[in-house]
Amino acid sequence: MTRKYPIGLQSFREIREGGFVYVDKTEIIHQMVNYGKYYFLSRPRRFGKSLLLDTIAELFSGSEELFRGLWIHDKWDWENNNPVIRISFSNIGTGTIGLQSAIEGALQENARRLQVELRDSAYDQLFKELIGKAAQKGKVAILIDEYDKPIIDYLDDIPRATESRAILKNLFSILKDADKHIRLLILTGVSRFSKVSIFSDLNNLEDITLSKHFNNIAGITQQELESNFAGELETLPRVLGIEKIQLLENIRNWYNGYSWDGKETVYNPFSLLSFMKEEAFRNFWFATGSPSFLVNLLKKKREYDFENVRESDISLGSFQIENPVSGPLLFQTGYLTIKSYNPDTQLYTLDYPNREVKVSLLDNLLSAYREVFPGTSISVTADLRAAFEQGDTPRIINELNAVIGSIPYDLWRADTESIFHIITLLTFKNVGIDISAEVHSSKGRADIIVKTKRFIYALELKLNASAREALDQIIEKAYLQPHIGDERKKLAIGIEFSSAQRNIADYCVKEI
Repeated sequence: MTRKYPIGLQSFREIREGGFVYVDKTEIIHQMVNYGKYYFLSRPRRFGKSLLLDTIAELFSGSEELFRGLWIHDKWDWENNNPVIRISFSNIGTGTIGLQSAIEGALQENARRLQVELRDSAYDQLFKELIGKAAQKGKVAILIDEYDKPIIDYLDDIPRATESRAILKNLFSILKDADKHIRLLILTGVSRFSKVSIFSDLNNLEDITLSKHFNNIAGITQQELESNFAGELETLPRVLGIEKIQLLENIRNWYNGYSWDGKETVYNPFSLLSFMKEEAFRNFWFATGSPSFLVNLLKKKREYDFENVRESDISLGSFQIENPVSGPLLFQTGYLTIKSYNPDTQLYTLDYPNREVKVSLLDNLLSAYREVFPGTSISVTADLRAAFEQGDTPRIINELNAVIGSIPYDLWRADTESIFHIITLLTFKNVGIDISAEVHSSKGRADIIVKTKRFIYALELKLNASAREALDQIIEKAYLQPHIGDERKKLAIGIEFSSAQRNIADYCVKEI
């Protein structure tokens, strides 16, 4: 490793003065601050939101020396600076001293830095006073980071989350009548709570989350990867023992794929930088924060299939505390991304952005259904892919039994067929094989179709009913008929689950 990578760093000054790699985003920042005034931006965690705001803060503070060599340097008026008010809800102590006290402390800290004295006592009036007094030195840039953290941290405590939402609504309502004092306002967060619930008084706030002009404001594009990491892309093929073209393809499959316009995609910066440093393909982003609330919510709703999810613009643009919808929640938190948009139906198609996210979320979901979350299911599913690729039916059954049998006895809740279906599907998906569920044919609907290079499988799952009955259903309903022209060997497998024995009681297999 010959270069310094700013993994987890949110200070633009530290990155520039410390000689860390910096992907120049100042051209799109210039566009942002010169052609608009009130912005809201939603992006997943560890996607560079805090660094973006810190860069803008240094820009308005006139820190010219930090921008030498960057696109914006000779295009900015360094003589006229603006006071900057900054609040980051991720580090002001909302969980320890309470939200109101934390806000008051953050406002007083800004006042000390800007050398103004505040006299009001109520948190919203303190904000109003701070803006007015700071504006005596020039119009103010207000940068609010992770605005939603006091809410999403307590989604399992609805009364507290609702209380936080009301406090934030009062705070942001101050901004409506402060227009004459404001040069720029940017709020960032993970969730896009509806304007009615939080921003009802701030009706001129421009949500640029899905704007094609700002798709690349956070994250790293393919061009930025190849220009900023040209050296690494020459040395890594030798380190990993692969060709450069394969290296680029692997990096893309693991860490690219995020899009907010359905056209251009970007890399997760945290994962990409971590890969460059460690010189190994691993799950970096997901491992930094286990999404317990999200996984438990999906399990509660018995949801597990998130490929080609369709959502409207309205659903993607709002988040309800009391009844979060899985698709928009997964999108806003970075587990799904926009793959396309149909202007006729006004529907977005969502899917996993990349391998890192898909494998990690499926593994955590399977662990939740196995009642071992937080934890991993990788060790009990590792050999299943090879069994499918080799047509080894007894081994397939043994591997699936190992997954089910590893569920702690005192936590066993699988007394319905759907639970067995879900665990089976997640197990198969978790190993990365080509699998389809509820596949329609002319005579019925197959539970599971699995395809490998040499085999096509049709599996029918039954709870407390015979495996022979399940196999006969595959044959009678001709679930493999659509693949009759395919030269791959076709296997029908009927499986009988036993809720009493907590395993596969029997199975039957027949080549079609």
